[in-house]
Amino acid sequence: MTNTTTPPVHGYDELDRLMGLMTGDEKHGPAATSTLDVLWVLYDRVLRVSPATADSPGRDRFLLSKGHGPMAYYAVLAARGFFGEELLSGFGAYDSPLGHHPDRLLVPGVEIGSGSLGHGLPLAVGSVLGLRAQGLPDPRVWVLTGDAELDEGSNHEAIAYAGPAGLEQLNTVVIDNASATYARPGGIAARFEAAGWSALTVDGRDHDALHAAFTAPHPGRPHAVIARVASGR
Repeated sequence: MTNTTTPPVHGYDELDRLMGLMTGDEKHGPAATSTLDVLWVLYDRVLRVSPATADSPGRDRFLLSKGHGPMAYYAVLAARGFFGEELLSGFGAYDSPLGHHPDRLLVPGVEIGSGSLGHGLPLAVGSVLGLRAQGLPDPRVWVLTGDAELDEGSNHEAIAYAGPAGLEQLNTVVIDNASATYARPGGIAARFEAAGWSALTVDGRDHDALHAAFTAPHPGRPHAVIARVASGR
């Protein structure tokens, strides 16, 4: 799987600066920084989408279910050229498109409005089914969720359906920063595997390990990557 996006406007080493442009209350800093490396590897090396192809039917879809604290998401989108970095300093302001939860109608490159926990994975399942109905087997759907978000029952319904349905186009990344209320016997990966998914657990800061996990073959099955991270940077 090769990324076909255009080169980034900014590199990985500028992401901290871009995130620093976003100030104010309700930043959910730890929730944002825990996703930064996963988001960068996806947009830089995996996702087949760019500003020029953001509306193409054949694009890959990325759904940020972990929509609270979207600072890292905005920084990565700006770095990839979906919008100019000058928007970042207005984060959370009344007249800014960059709200505390991303809005697909306001932010270029955003596929769903998110922030209410438990919506992204069910929407991703529906997206794959919609692509199938349109005869589009190549676009992949990626959804990023948090370990605590898996406490929501809607996610377990989506997990239980996607495995037996063989939704190979579906890929889920779970940010595991040990914030879940309820433990899962055998760990998070075991929950997906029990429902017929392919699942791998990796260091969520190791870019090469993330890329290998993201691109691992999983014929006939949806794929889950559990990215273990500490909350800070």
